[in-house]
Amino acid sequence: MNPETVDVAAGIIVRDDGCFLLGRRAPGSFYPGYWEFPGGKVETGESPAEALCRELSEELGLRAERLYPWLVRTHAYEHACVRLHFFEVAQWQGEIRARVHDALDWVMPGSPDAPAPMLPANGPILRALALPRRLGITHAASIGIEPQLAALDHALQSGLRFVLIRESALPMPAQRAFAKEAVRRARAAGALAIVNGEPELANEAGAAGLHLTAARLMASRSRPDFAWVGASCHTRAELERASALRLDYALLGAVKRTATHPNREALSWEGFAALASGLPLPVFALGGLEDGDMETARLSGAHGIAAIRGAWERLC
Repeated sequence: MNPETVDVAAGIIVRDDGCFLLGRRAPGSFYPGYWEFPGGKVETGESPAEALCRELSEELGLRAERLYPWLVRTHAYEHACVRLHFFEVAQWQGEIRARVHDALDWVMPGSPDAPAPMLPANGPILRALALPRRLGITHAASIGIEPQLAALDHALQSGLRFVLIRESALPMPAQRAFAKEAVRRARAAGALAIVNGEPELANEAGAAGLHLTAARLMASRSRPDFAWVGASCHTRAELERASALRLDYALLGAVKRTATHPNREALSWEGFAALASGLPLPVFALGGLEDGDMETARLSGAHGIAAIRGAWERLC
């Protein structure tokens, strides 16, 4: 018999410097000595957000003031199957004190020095947290190769750390040359560079990963052999396929009408939230967005925002 599924709320408590909080489980609990994100069981009559606010107050003396819904992951332990509802605690008050954990630690996303071992259900979250919140998508075929490279340099200098090189409209020789140069510049700045297209192109360019079109995603039977893999999605079925293949992220749009597809009906933020809710992988909102949309995107459950024109126009 399968164990009953228990709903649990977990908080990614974030400091002003970007570090998040982990707690070590005390002796006498399940998995003593393992590290976890603070939180606890959702009680009858509570929403996951309400449960998290209560648990953080009880466990840490913290008052949560702003929560962003994020990922939902299910994990089967020996004693129970848990469905974890993760939220980013973006604003909070109080002096944090360990009341149920025997140690606390602040960790920078992507740090190789994160404490171990992590509670199994929480481990994959560290990888998702390493993904930046802003993704810039190239369109050199529209604005020109040299202007795009100049805009990329400017954006990297301004802090952009996630780049999708998507240039299927360029002739293949130009695609190869542009991808190699864009990857080189991104890598030099410490940014993650992903290539959209054939695996051979991503490998030849030295990219950190591969991005799948929706059609290639639905035709895939297994995850491509790259460190990072994402996909473009437009439907819930495509998002669930990306989840089943254990991809690292998905793009979902278009949230607003765009210059590229002016006659296509936009999802709206309500539509985005409905499609993206309850998934175990980060979903970026895409379509007519700019930095000012970040707050609405996060409140709608997005990991962050992806932009084509919005990432480069003001820089060109």
